[in-house]
Amino acid sequence: MSDRRLGTVNRLPLGLLSRRRGRGQPKRRGHWPHVPICLLAFLLARCGEPMATPEPVYLGAAGSMTMTPLIADLAEAFRERSPHIELGVVGLGTRFGLQALRSGEADLALASWLPPEPGDQADLTEASGGAAALSGLMLDPNWRASAIARDGVAIIVHPSNPVRGVGLLQLKDLFSGRAYEWSAVGGPESQGQVQPVSREAGSGSRAAFEVLVMEEMPVTPRAVLVPSAQGVVDYVAEHPQSIGYVSMALVTREVKVLQIEGELPTPSSVGQGIYPLSRELWMVATESPPESVEEFLEFALSP
Repeated sequence: MSDRRLGTVNRLPLGLLSRRRGRGQPKRRGHWPHVPICLLAFLLARCGEPMATPEPVYLGAAGSMTMTPLIADLAEAFRERSPHIELGVVGLGTRFGLQALRSGEADLALASWLPPEPGDQADLTEASGGAAALSGLMLDPNWRASAIARDGVAIIVHPSNPVRGVGLLQLKDLFSGRAYEWSAVGGPESQGQVQPVSREAGSGSRAAFEVLVMEEMPVTPRAVLVPSAQGVVDYVAEHPQSIGYVSMALVTREVKVLQIEGELPTPSSVGQGIYPLSRELWMVATESPPESVEEFLEFALSP
């Protein structure tokens, strides 16, 4: 995984020394040679005291709904190693997470797409298509963003849809409104009009889709906007003419995934960068986060 700076009991054996009394030596009862009385009293008093336990630490991670299941699983595994640290996870969108980190309401932001840094012209150009989703949101140059996984944006349709796949330009036409009917991309005339389904502003998945697919072309005003990835899946599963996009991790049997440029989103195609709608998932922290946040980041990024 990559790390991006926006602007890293030994137990000693105890032994008991004994002396064998020789013949003729008097019996000694209760004699502890060379041990001061005050030290002996201190040691005896300490024997009954319980070992100190670390104070509980509560952390908050907020942001991408796509990342919520992954981070929740990591938090559960991390707590087995560090029981005194509890990480709560809230998925309300990438914009929400980054704003919560900025205001101090969250210790970690979860971002399925990163907005540009101030003054970074290369990133500004690349992200111009995602302005509608993350408009006005800039990264603090002192924040640290760590990529923890790669994800593919899956294009989903109703299971009854006979279309098997489309190219990037065709996909752009479907969501911009240029391709008004399914017949324009190989579907039968009887299939009727296309109903695009998109995410709400502030969604990292929407920002990724607008950059990777739409470029500077806006999504048609005819698109149905839903507030969650699960909402996209539910809508597409119930409407035969619809098409939407979600993380590949959230695809269910109730929908069908289209090939994009001949490729399906799989762990192999996404990991190798073959699938054209691949992206990285990020955890973002402040420049000098608390030690407990550092511990979790180290755990999450470990092999």
